This record gives sequence, structure tokens and C-alpha cells, in this order.
Amino acid sequence: MSDQELVSLIIEPDKRQNAFELLLKKYQQKIYWHIRKMVIAHDDADDVVQETFIKVWQGLQNFRGDAQLYTWIYRIATNESLNFLQKKRRRNHIPLETESEDSMDLLNTLESSISQDYISGDEIQLKLQKALLQLPDKQRLVFNMKYYDDMKYEDIAEITGTSVGALKASYHLAVKKIEDFLNKDS
Repeated sequence: MSDQELVSLIIEPDKRQNAFELLLKKYQQKIYWHIRKMVIAHDDADDVVQETFIKVWQGLQNFRGDAQLYTWIYRIATNESLNFLQKKRRRNHIPLETESEDSMDLLNTLESSISQDYISGDEIQLKLQKALLQLPDKQRLVFNMKYYDDMKYEDIAEITGTSVGALKASYHLAVKKIEDFLNKDS
């Protein structure tokens, strides 16, 4: 079912519940992996996915269709992921400008996830994930959306509220930092 068909069903109060279930079926897994790449831990990703779809449900009646449905959902998921990471840093008393301790925490979670088979990874995948954890959250987000999700810059711009030019620069910087990290360990 297309997003337009879903939106037309969502508008009808008696079909809203069924349309939401279809929306969940269509987007839940994609959103889970989008969030998981940011928060790393499976349980944290599940919590953020739940919060995301609660906000989607609450906002559906006000969805005007100005944006595409999937970019609107991704924007909510992105904001929820960034908010979760920010709250986690505050709980752990990690200053926002010093993310190295938080990166170490995420790295430990990543390594335990690999050992629990949540993430299938060989050595190079682990190195790439370690490199990604060195990036600031927003750079990592842009890299994930462009590299892993193969999203167009225009869609990422709509999701993040950032200009295409700034996204290209952010992606380029992320790639450079990842290359430097990978070359450093070689």
C-alpha cells in the first residue's frame, strides 16, 4: 500500500486503527534499524521505536501531507534518537561537548551486542562501527542515512531540517574522519 493510500485511510476515523497497523507493518523494521544504528543497544532501540510510534499515532490526526509520510516518520525517529542520546548523557553526567566517555559506553554496548549475535559483524564491520562511534551524533546520523539507507540528500534534508549543502559537507567530513580512523589502526 502506498503512503498516499495510508494517509487517506488515516484521515477516516473508523479506518485509522487499521491504517496505523498497516503503517507499523510497513515502517517498524526500517525505523528500528535507523534508530538502532544511533543508540546501538537493542533494548534502547526498542524503547525509542515505541516512543516514536506513540508520537506518530498522536500526530497522525494532524498530519497534513506537507511532507512525505516516510520522511515525517523518520524525522520523528531521528528526533527521538537524538533526544534519547542527550538524556542518556545527562543521566550519566557527560558534558555534551565531551562525547568520548559516551562513545566508550556505546562501544562496550556494541561489543557485547556482537557477542550476543544482535549484530552480525566481522572484524572490519566492528572497526567501521568503532569509527562511527567517534563521530558526533548528527554526523553519524547523516552518514548512516546516506551510506546504509541510501537516502537522497533532499530526503535527509527534509528529515533533519538541514540544508542539502550542509548535509553534503557533514557527510564528507564523516567519511574523512572514518577513513582517518580506519587508516590509523591499519
